Amino acid sequence: MKILPLSLPTPFYVGDVNVYLVKSDPVTLIDVGPKTTEASELLVKKLRRNGIELSDIRRIVLTHAHEDHCGLAKKVRDSAKNAEIFIHDWETGHLFGRLEHTQQHELMRRAGVPETVIEQLRQTYEKVSLLTDSLSGYEFSNLKDEDELEFENGILSVVHTPGHTPGSCSFFRRSDRTLVCGDCVLKRITPNPVISPDPVDTAKRFKSLRMYIESLRKLRELAPTRVYGGHGEPIYDFEEIYHRYVRAIDARQAKVTGFVPRDGITGWEVAKRVFPDAIDDEVHRFLAISESVAHLDYAASEEIIGVEIDNGVEIYRR
Repeated sequence: MKILPLSLPTPFYVGDVNVYLVKSDPVTLIDVGPKTTEASELLVKKLRRNGIELSDIRRIVLTHAHEDHCGLAKKVRDSAKNAEIFIHDWETGHLFGRLEHTQQHELMRRAGVPETVIEQLRQTYEKVSLLTDSLSGYEFSNLKDEDELEFENGILSVVHTPGHTPGSCSFFRRSDRTLVCGDCVLKRITPNPVISPDPVDTAKRFKSLRMYIESLRKLRELAPTRVYGGHGEPIYDFEEIYHRYVRAIDARQAKVTGFVPRDGITGWEVAKRVFPDAIDDEVHRFLAISESVAHLDYAASEEIIGVEIDNGVEIYRR
């Protein structure tokens, strides 16, 4: 069973995205790239270089539902005629727009984000959403933790790795300890825990950083020897990356909690202080809010800081 990385361009600052061709019956694509003409044409070319046509694809497996990873899913499926799309059912909310739901707006308000900024975020997402085709619930099949994707000459085990998004999944080949993990682990970037409604109770916020740390530990137990991420080159020393991530998370925790005073502060105000250069950027602003709130949630769960609700807004106190 060959797992072949194919790099495709994206319009995002993160650069190219890696999608993976599993060249074994049933021929499978893990992620597909954004819905742009450039990415679509290059995907077809790179598949052909490996002796594969879009019509040969039988499965489309998505690590998560961000536009750079899932944008071409519907187009590839329709071109393949007989391909089935798989994604974790905690991820389905993302398929209809991260910033379009009432729950998402409410999470921003609770973080103290001004209405004018929430509207700006909505307008930004309208542009970003053009890079994917929304899927209805009946158009995909659910992935579950410990499921097995069977091939003619091998198996990929599904590993649910929530954190970057609630339904993020990785795929592990036990025979040689190869891991395909989307944006869960990247060589040169520490993934952002994106703010999301809790998939079990959408009135609550998903505790993304706590879940991400647990996912890292889960992957560490697998002791992967080759890690294929969603961006950048492969990783051959997971242990080094793991410890680098832990150090980065600890440092960011210290920085975030250092801005929390005794008289209280909102997540929005913390984001402006931790990421002063990003807060005015229309794309990076959302990530700055997400990461700040994720760290505040984690610090509150560890009882490092306290949190209370004042007129529907969360106030964090030393």
